[in-house]
Amino acid sequence: MWNTPNLLTMLRIGLIPVFVGVFYVEAPWAPYASAAIFGLAAATDWLDGHLARRWDQTSPLGAFLDPVADKLMVAAALVLMVQADHRTLVALPSIVIIGREITVSALREWMAEIGARAEVAVSQIGKFKTTAQMVSIILMLLHDSALGPWVYGLGLVLLYLAAVLTLWSMVMYLRAAWPSLSGQAKQAPDDPG
Repeated sequence: MWNTPNLLTMLRIGLIPVFVGVFYVEAPWAPYASAAIFGLAAATDWLDGHLARRWDQTSPLGAFLDPVADKLMVAAALVLMVQADHRTLVALPSIVIIGREITVSALREWMAEIGARAEVAVSQIGKFKTTAQMVSIILMLLHDSALGPWVYGLGLVLLYLAAVLTLWSMVMYLRAAWPSLSGQAKQAPDDPG
C-alpha cells in the first residue's frame, strides 16, 4: 500500500489545497507558482503510472486513487479558472470536461459491477485528451504572468481541443458499453483476453 506510486498519488491529492491557496495569492509570483504546482501534479500523474508498471507495484488502492486524484485536481483547476474568468468561453469547455468525467466514472463503476470493466478501459484518445487538458490548464494559469495574453489564448485553444477529445472518448466508451447498457450483451467477460 505504501509503495512509491501510491505515495505520488497521495502527494497529488495533498497538492490540491496548496494549489488552491497559491491560486488566490495576490502576488506577481503566484501565477507561476500555481502553474508549477499544477505541473508537478500532472508530472506525478504520469510518473506514478510509469513506476507502478515498471516496478510491478500496481495495487487496488492505486487503481482506485489514481483516477480520483486526477479528476479532483483537474476539476479544482477548472472551477478556479471559471471563477477567475467567468465568460461562457471558459465555462463551456470546463462543464463539458467535468461532465464527461462524472459520466465516464459512473459508467466504469456500473460496468465493474456487472463484471465488464475491461470494456471501458482507458483508450489512447483518453491519453491525448489528458495531455491537452493538463497543458491547457498550465498555460491558462499563467494568465496574469508577464508572458502575456497569448499564452492564455493558446491554453484556451488547447482546452477546447481537450473538450472535443473528451466528448470523442466519451462516445467511444459509451459505444463499447452499449451492448451491456442496452441489455444486448449475452454475458460480459471479466477478462477480454
